[in-house]
Amino acid sequence: MVKILENVNLKHMNTFGIEAYAKSFVEIENTDDLTELIQNKTFINSERLIVGGGSNLLFTKNFEGIVVKNSLKGIKIIKEDEEFAEVQSAAGEVWHDFVMWCIGKDLGGLENLSLIPGCVGASPMQNIGAYGVEIKDVFSELEAVELSTGKKQIFNKVQCKFGYRESIFKYELKNKFIITSVTFRLSKKPKVNTSYGAISSELESMGVSDPGIKDVSQAVINIRSSKLPDPKLIGNAGSFFKNPEVESSVFKNLKARFSGLAAYEMENGKYKLAAGWLIEKCGLKGYAKGQAAVHDKQALVLVNKGKATGDEIYSLSEYVLGAVFSKFGVKLEREVNII
Repeated sequence: MVKILENVNLKHMNTFGIEAYAKSFVEIENTDDLTELIQNKTFINSERLIVGGGSNLLFTKNFEGIVVKNSLKGIKIIKEDEEFAEVQSAAGEVWHDFVMWCIGKDLGGLENLSLIPGCVGASPMQNIGAYGVEIKDVFSELEAVELSTGKKQIFNKVQCKFGYRESIFKYELKNKFIITSVTFRLSKKPKVNTSYGAISSELESMGVSDPGIKDVSQAVINIRSSKLPDPKLIGNAGSFFKNPEVESSVFKNLKARFSGLAAYEMENGKYKLAAGWLIEKCGLKGYAKGQAAVHDKQALVLVNKGKATGDEIYSLSEYVLGAVFSKFGVKLEREVNII
């Protein structure tokens, strides 16, 4: 039987470590719990928020509805041939643990996404990506339950409407479904992706000339560990802002004015700018407003130095947005979900 708790502190359920309270809270550990919950009056009559690892949330206030923590567990290979294996993971599995499980089975495709915080269920919601790889590159399908009816539905890649750090679940279907499992198509004969410059240089410093997926994973772990703060030590949600996309004409104009502009050309002819570089050039790397700060090693990350409120971190993000637009005429977007 599911147990709905009242007035629950969410501080340890969001990686910013923000103290905010949920009017109601429930943890789902199996599909029977979910079936029962959907029929519960408190659930039916409340605003809902589904959380996993809480790694992409900023609470600026208490949540006056019901928070559902997805803790579904289990990993299995459901189909395979000589070249590929389809691996299904329950949505509540810790993402990095799942990546390590796949690497341990010598299945390639996720190694560039090592050490990203959060749970598996959030990975397609955000179309998480890093070092030249996005979830959509290895995604097969996901299973989700419609919260209003309890019906299971399978979503393929097209139906998920993947975009840059977004999917149909982030907007059109936000909080209308709970993702129960995600299936990935991984390679038994993996070809590593070391196109991202930092990976190549890190492999070189590791003394690796012919890297496998374990080597690439370790290189990514090394890079992320050197640049990004550990949420267990200092509250953060990883990259707070998206890297902005601009038209070619805008890029050329900026390049003429700022010679060191960090950017790369996309397939659609637009250019993706490095938001961290833009923020740093505004002199904001390490900048603090009270207990909220721009990380001193990676300007893309906002941190809670100890007792910051969600409002303080949000206010700092507004300041960063204004500074970047004032200097470059470029509008940044937040990657983090604001509650």
